[in-house]
Amino acid sequence: MLFVATAEAGDEEMRRRIKEHQKNRPSDWSTLEVTTHIGSRISQQIGRTQVVIVDCITLLVNNIFGPHSEQTSPPLDVSLLEQKLTAEISELIECMSQTDASFIMVTNEVGMGLVPANQLGRLYRDLLGKANQMLAQAADEVYLMVAGIPVLIKP
Repeated sequence: MLFVATAEAGDEEMRRRIKEHQKNRPSDWSTLEVTTHIGSRISQQIGRTQVVIVDCITLLVNNIFGPHSEQTSPPLDVSLLEQKLTAEISELIECMSQTDASFIMVTNEVGMGLVPANQLGRLYRDLLGKANQMLAQAADEVYLMVAGIPVLIKP
């Protein structure tokens, strides 16, 4: 089992969350902590691994989006962010297609809630939606967790 953790410890509270998550993982799991370019990093580390868990796509998108989110001058380049996101997810899909391992992607569905009140929130929601759509299209099976119950979406 290879557990791919995408979280960044940007503050003390997140550092605590990461440490707690690390303590709760089974000791026989290998862990790869990587914030971007996860497809190439998984390819380098996968070896004979049969199952890869990527936790999570939501934070991966944040890692791509985050450095640009406070940019005020020049205006935010939305097409550049979309290109970076597409390249990142395409690299991950390519990695998945090059191995016999099973991949489990953890992500959040944020498009079913309220429309964010600001441009950055809406852009983040849209970028995550695009990532989720790309991965769902490449996946053999897709489940939506509702109140802890898996609901089969695909096939």
